[in-house]
Amino acid sequence: MNDKSLLLVDDEAALVDLLKKYLERLGFQVRTCTDPHAAVQALEAEPHRFSLVVTDLTLPGMSGEEMVERMRAIRPGLPAIIASGYAYQPRAHGVEFLQKPFLPKMLADAIHRILNVAKS
Repeated sequence: MNDKSLLLVDDEAALVDLLKKYLERLGFQVRTCTDPHAAVQALEAEPHRFSLVVTDLTLPGMSGEEMVERMRAIRPGLPAIIASGYAYQPRAHGVEFLQKPFLPKMLADAIHRILNVAKS
């Protein structure tokens, strides 16, 4: 597992592209998906590739929360950040919430925070 490898999931392709470029400039390897089913398949194919999943709460066909639950059935304890424009309270340990709209630096700070917690 690479501490710098992230799976970024959002159905807004323009936002995914923007965040991917920003995070890659910070040294992260970013795999993107705009479909939650494809994201679960990516994790199934390489369960230990990603150190963190970053997702939107509202996705087509499956919520971000449900997607994280499915991913954790494959890889228990996978750290996650769920972002939303709506109020949301994560129910699972190791899941952080990020209120939309957010600045890219706020996402980077949340990623570093959750990865540091996961290490300890």
